[in-house]
Amino acid sequence: MPSAPERGLAEAERVELTVDAVAPGGHCVARVDGQVVFVRHALPGERVIAEVTEVHRGFVRADAVTVLDPSPDRVEPPCPYARPGACGGCDLQHVAPHAQLAWKTAVVREQLVRLGGLTDVELDQLGVRVEALPGGLLGWRSRVRYAVDAADRAGLLKHRSHEVVPIDRCRIAHPAIQQLPVLTERWPVAEAVETIASTGGDVTVREIRDGVPTPVSGPAEVREVAAGRDWALPASAFWQVHPAAADTLCAAVLDLLDPQPGETGWDLYGGVGLFAAALAGRVGDARITLVESSRDGVEAARANLADLPQIEVVAARVETALTRRRITGPVDVVVLDPPRSGAGAQVVRDIVAAGPRAVAYVACDPAAFARDVRTFTELGWRLAALRGFDLFPMTQHVEQVGLLLPPRIAL
Repeated sequence: MPSAPERGLAEAERVELTVDAVAPGGHCVARVDGQVVFVRHALPGERVIAEVTEVHRGFVRADAVTVLDPSPDRVEPPCPYARPGACGGCDLQHVAPHAQLAWKTAVVREQLVRLGGLTDVELDQLGVRVEALPGGLLGWRSRVRYAVDAADRAGLLKHRSHEVVPIDRCRIAHPAIQQLPVLTERWPVAEAVETIASTGGDVTVREIRDGVPTPVSGPAEVREVAAGRDWALPASAFWQVHPAAADTLCAAVLDLLDPQPGETGWDLYGGVGLFAAALAGRVGDARITLVESSRDGVEAARANLADLPQIEVVAARVETALTRRRITGPVDVVVLDPPRSGAGAQVVRDIVAAGPRAVAYVACDPAAFARDVRTFTELGWRLAALRGFDLFPMTQHVEQVGLLLPPRIAL
């Protein structure tokens, strides 16, 4: 029989291994005869039996199906579907609360070293850590999208799969969403069902048919409360899914940027205008420019910020607005809140060329953030402060707010 290095691991094969460090994506890294294995449902230091789920060139994916030597940070998942072969929505239910924060902190650090070019000493000086939000680990998710299976039942997807797992309820969903009859009804014409429980008290259900949302119950426009303001948004508009996220991020951005009266600002990828409104509350009548490409976001921003005439809403992709000079410098402060793919090198270069004194970068992906930090540093800027927030408890996702400064600025 050939050895493991000759034949490699095969799908569905089970292998005993010792788990090493955490990795992005909710995995830990292990090695079997030199082959890299990304293991879910495990913790660093554990000895487990892992079942291979995918085989790729250079690595395999696996689930820890039996734990032989558990970590002291292992806990019993509160959800019966958070296990191998079941729902893929939560990555870390088997991890104690304090260890979830440490896990995410380790991922942030690793990405900034490997992709961002920072050193461990620099990260120690920044005091990188991930903070918990109020409200606990369960019942926080205010927007849940359920998939619908061939039997017309709503459920959640398996990890890296289109297979729908029927569930009784989602433990991380907002209590108002858990009380909805979505999971007990049949959905014969829907491919998905979207649910919203807003901070303003609205509860909305929409079914998705051929990619088009159709109202089922609740208002088409939901109310949110954040940054000292009331917001009215179409159900399709983006809003943070954790009830405390909007205020937490606004407070971090204002704390790091410290905008002053009379300073001009840009809110790039500005959505419905959350950060633009927060800036306006500090700079007074100075001009704030918000750039957003989503039609729902633009319309909501214009409607919700109508009482703040100093805010100009530009309907465009950020890349287009910068390269075609739809917006131009100089500008004093910038809030950069790009999608998961990051801002990209050209956007970073255009921001630097505009000459702001500071940029607050709101990031939902550590890898994309690290790549953009490297671009800033290659242009002479530096990451002067960084805060991490656990906006998505029980999952591998983490939010960061970084302060980037040009060489002439000292803290």
